[in-house]
Amino acid sequence: MERNDQLSFDLKTLELFVRVATLGAIGRAGVEFNLSATSATQRIKALEAELDVKLLNRTTRAVALTPDGEILLEHAKRILDDVADARTVLSHTAKTVSGPLKVTASASFGRSHIVPFVPEFLRLYPGVTLDLNLSDSIVDIVEEGYDLAFRIGRLAPSSLLAHAIDNNPQWLVASPDYLARAGHPQTPQDLADHVCLPMGKIRAWRMRGDDGSEHEVHVSGPVTVNLGDAFGEWVLDGLGIGQAALWHAGPDLQAGRLVRVLPAYSVWPETKIWVVRAPGRLMSARVKAFLDFMQARIQMTNRQRYGTLLATDNS
Repeated sequence: MERNDQLSFDLKTLELFVRVATLGAIGRAGVEFNLSATSATQRIKALEAELDVKLLNRTTRAVALTPDGEILLEHAKRILDDVADARTVLSHTAKTVSGPLKVTASASFGRSHIVPFVPEFLRLYPGVTLDLNLSDSIVDIVEEGYDLAFRIGRLAPSSLLAHAIDNNPQWLVASPDYLARAGHPQTPQDLADHVCLPMGKIRAWRMRGDDGSEHEVHVSGPVTVNLGDAFGEWVLDGLGIGQAALWHAGPDLQAGRLVRVLPAYSVWPETKIWVVRAPGRLMSARVKAFLDFMQARIQMTNRQRYGTLLATDNS
């Protein structure tokens, strides 16, 4: 089927074509659209003329799709589904939002920023069923059929569609006990003389000072881990200095269990909290409802819980 750059047929014609293909009869399909058999036939012929292909093989009793008709049917269904999704999203209400929703997030972030708000979301949208996977492993959301994935930090290049939820300030932190034993670093270069706890395979920390200066320091320590909760426990226990996102370390900073190290410096480059989803489809009403709801709650949570810390950081 050749591509026509100036197609002008309307959605109703596509809907009619799909019904003809489903019913195997132009007349019966025409009745559903309040069209006579002649008018319905003329519409299908006009569609064939505009596409310059034959879509149907007609007999006295029924019609059947040609190979080009099979191709158009696949695309027409996708187009009509996308338009229906768009209409639902643009005009959704609690009554129209329904169906299964599959979401994944890191364990620590999910427990602190998603789990507390799930009951409120489900009360607002009782027709939605939520499958929430909390894991620090990065899953293939396309292969495993996830609607949304919450990701923290810098995103690797991919075909996934990404939406920034909020900023993700990161600082260096340590326990007061560790700093009492080892002393307070005064410059980024002083970190080379301290026990540092990098996440995963990271061996260099990059920082930016309030004066705009940028620094890269190679760090080392006795242990590494890829689970944020374990890392946080070790920092709290006085094992060494670590990098922590505000949403993760905020409660301990406010309670005095942790202290900022090199407070004139922040982890660089800055990162964000993201939601990613698979490409190729319009966002369904239930996905949009969940995304909008959680973005509002996450931003509210960070401002209400950590507004004082953020004000100090920006001063």
